[in-house]
Amino acid sequence: MPTTKSVIPFSAVLILASLPTLSQSAQRTAAGSLRAHFASVNKRILTMARDFPEDKYDFKLKPEMRTFGAVLVHIASGNVYAAKAGRGENVNWDELDPKDYSNKAAVVALMEKSIADAEAVLKSVPDARLSESIEPWISVIEHSGEHYGLLVAYYRANGLVPPESRPK
Repeated sequence: MPTTKSVIPFSAVLILASLPTLSQSAQRTAAGSLRAHFASVNKRILTMARDFPEDKYDFKLKPEMRTFGAVLVHIASGNVYAAKAGRGENVNWDELDPKDYSNKAAVVALMEKSIADAEAVLKSVPDARLSESIEPWISVIEHSGEHYGLLVAYYRANGLVPPESRPK
């Protein structure tokens, strides 16, 4: 049976060994947080793009609103804008045309490409530059988050449970 004297030092060693890991996660930079939020909202939206039934991609909540697929193309437009602006290009918001993405597979491929391109640019931006300005990234995160909420409404209107709301 171990003595108290031998247990305490072993416990202390375990605690000390875990401190570098704890301090690394506690010291996430603002740039790291920005990158994580950008990736998180895009991951949730891409999951929805892949999950939503293809036969419902033309669904609209109201006649004057975008279809589910068109909302995804609109979100992708934001990612394209962010990638261009992040590379230092002088850009305007150029709305991609949903008619150019005629089915679920095309929309999903567009989302995958726009996310990969934007995340690659965001990862290449030095932390110091992000500490000076978080634009366009923060605006695109907010924009995508707003449309994520809209996509949740499309799910609910179709009697579907959004992926993030499903039991894990």
